[in-house]
Amino acid sequence: MTGKLIVPAPYPYSPLGSMAAPGPEDTPLMDIAIALTLAFTTLLTAVYRGVFILWPLLLTLGILSAVYWRRGIPVADLQQHLFAGIRQSAGVLSILLLIGAVVASWLAAGTVPTLVYYGLQLIHPQYFLVSAFGLTALVSTLLGTSFGSAGTIGLALMIMARGAGGSEGWTAGAIIAGAYVGDRCSPMSSSAHLVAAITNTSVPQNLRRMVQTSWVPLLASAAIYTWASRLHPLTRVDDALLTAIPTTFVVQPLTLLPAVLLVALTGLRCPVLRTLWISLGSAIALALTLQSQSLGQVITTLLWGSRLSPDHDLSLIFQGGGLWSMVRVCSVVLVSTALAGLLSGQGTFDRVGQLLSRWSSPRGRFGSTVLASVLTSAFGCTQTIAILLTQQIMQPQYIATQAEADTLAVDIENSAVVIAPLIPWNIAGLVPATVILADASFIPYAVYLYLLPLWHWLWGHRKGRSRSSPSTPFPLNLI
Repeated sequence: MTGKLIVPAPYPYSPLGSMAAPGPEDTPLMDIAIALTLAFTTLLTAVYRGVFILWPLLLTLGILSAVYWRRGIPVADLQQHLFAGIRQSAGVLSILLLIGAVVASWLAAGTVPTLVYYGLQLIHPQYFLVSAFGLTALVSTLLGTSFGSAGTIGLALMIMARGAGGSEGWTAGAIIAGAYVGDRCSPMSSSAHLVAAITNTSVPQNLRRMVQTSWVPLLASAAIYTWASRLHPLTRVDDALLTAIPTTFVVQPLTLLPAVLLVALTGLRCPVLRTLWISLGSAIALALTLQSQSLGQVITTLLWGSRLSPDHDLSLIFQGGGLWSMVRVCSVVLVSTALAGLLSGQGTFDRVGQLLSRWSSPRGRFGSTVLASVLTSAFGCTQTIAILLTQQIMQPQYIATQAEADTLAVDIENSAVVIAPLIPWNIAGLVPATVILADASFIPYAVYLYLLPLWHWLWGHRKGRSRSSPSTPFPLNLI
């Protein structure tokens, strides 16, 4: 997979090189400020009302395009900016669609139910919270989706906590923190592929660097959840889920084959597309044989996702996946990248990048990346926009080399990807919280999402100091 790194040219030249871009001394910024405020209000309202985020994004795109056209930007130039942004996501769309089919096939094959069934049996009442964090992290790493892991193992764990006197705030925090372990560094993660595409880097290389920068926060989070588990143990355990799963699916170690193949082939550095196709094929075979589903049922599941009857005890837990769900995701990615291309092409956030660069050295620029991530996560209301705009704002501070592109990719993964769910109105945290029947009260307890950027920043300062020398006044941060 390849992605083209779009670098906006500085003023007074436009990114297209065809005309001088209006600077603040030439054109008042009031109309842009009003348009951005209206866009933020629209996105925020849509999030709270449960409106599909694509529609407010399209409205935002239309409003900003109209403002730039009114400023005298030719329609042809605006179209080039839009398509330049869309080209960034072209390479990742086919993978996203395939991931949707793989998740659905794992549900049809009984792979996900088996993971949940065996995982729930490992839980000890005195160590429930750390088990919730670890199990959700494992499932999210295999599925590559925070929403999917929250809606399966996460919902099951929350149901257990509610029925056994557990702390709902701590449980929700542990679940959502664990969900973003895999959302950040899974070979099936849409955000990992998007980051690789816009930074022109390799997914396997990024995954290795993400693991290297996350093991300390993982251990620290596990220690905190172990301590919290002792303070908030379960008083009783309801075995209803353990009884219901084997009556609906065939549960045995063989059903884990698609997950095992995914992990093994990823470890052997097999190309992502080939790995996903092999895992998909094995899951379809298990669905047709072991789970005794018809070919028509399997095709329907691959297209529309897994669905149990509404009155089934497990209908809320084992659902989702499918090509259609990823078509919706792809539409959001397409419009988001078009919007990012428009904003970048017109240099809308150049002032933010320039302001951040004044106090950001190569050693301390990750702090700027974190601040940019907070701003873009709050403004964009989605993780996708946070990733895209953070890259656009911070990219000029990274030298145009492959090593610097790798650094930018990991810096975004350690900031925008995990900071977005900490914004109460961002759907990155709002949706999984809603899925597990919780609210924004989970935020103080999702400790991994805080510790990861904090550790990366501290480690960057330490590595930067160790690499500095009189002959290199601005050493590169190559974490």
